[in-house]
Amino acid sequence: MMGKRSWFVAVAASVLALVICARATAQGEQPKSQQAKTKAAAQKAPPKLPAGVKVERDIEYVAGGGKSRSLDMYTPEEPGGKLPLIVWIHGGGWSGGDKQQCPAVRMVARGYVAASVNYRLSQEAIFPAQIEDCKAAIRWLRANADKYGIDPDRIGVWGGSAGGHLVALLGTSGGIADLEGSEGPQNVSSRVQAVCDWFGPADFTRITAPPSGKSLDAPDSPVSRLLGGPVLENKDKARRASPITYVTRDDPPILIMHGDKDYVVPLDQSEMLYEVLKKAGVDATMHVVKGAGHGFRSPEVDAMVDSFFDRVLKGKK
Repeated sequence: MMGKRSWFVAVAASVLALVICARATAQGEQPKSQQAKTKAAAQKAPPKLPAGVKVERDIEYVAGGGKSRSLDMYTPEEPGGKLPLIVWIHGGGWSGGDKQQCPAVRMVARGYVAASVNYRLSQEAIFPAQIEDCKAAIRWLRANADKYGIDPDRIGVWGGSAGGHLVALLGTSGGIADLEGSEGPQNVSSRVQAVCDWFGPADFTRITAPPSGKSLDAPDSPVSRLLGGPVLENKDKARRASPITYVTRDDPPILIMHGDKDYVVPLDQSEMLYEVLKKAGVDATMHVVKGAGHGFRSPEVDAMVDSFFDRVLKGKK
């Protein structure tokens, strides 16, 4: 049995532990389990807005579309006339990602309005749902241009990876009724005036295995899930979903950026698209980011994006 002295020591230790825990809580410290929850919540929290920018979140661009078909609007706190619009389309293999992380927000300080768009993911609906949603979002933004101080004739799109694929497809498939969809505002154009494509797949019919060895053509790959089956068994669908299929001379200017160490989407996807665009007479620029993988940010990259949109949407040289 425990002696009285030992019992008193144990009780004193327990009381001391409770006091320390209470003091830690009062000072803002948290148990590890709570710290993990707090960290997860912080990761889901929207990024802090730059000074001078206001946001309106979770606007449905398709009535009843819910979060999957909603967008966030970033506008200047002090608007001044009709401004060009930059629309960010997120990546995530068409099965993940969210509009919350929007690199285009910084463009508001440079005289733009910005929007960030969600679209149905491949586990919700297969292609062409994703491009139909993106086109519906562009139509909604153009229909609501006056409300948000947008110049409807100056709309640029920007996206990375799966988002890069979708913005490239927005650029090349302007006027293709088969990809418009029937939801959202109608009798409004979904055409865009500028495209910044970061490392997006361009031709699903010619996808080679990247250096990592895992082909985007595998039955369980993001591309196969997007199309609703393996690429080799769905060649017509693959062609229909490929931006390269629709290239014509009247496509808008496009800036393509791709890392030469990308082990997810092969560099030759962007190279093929660039070659076809140039052959068609489209204003196309390609920049290979040396040493970059599947994703990159740097002052040099930002400056190229800024210069491109300024030239095309603001007429700056």
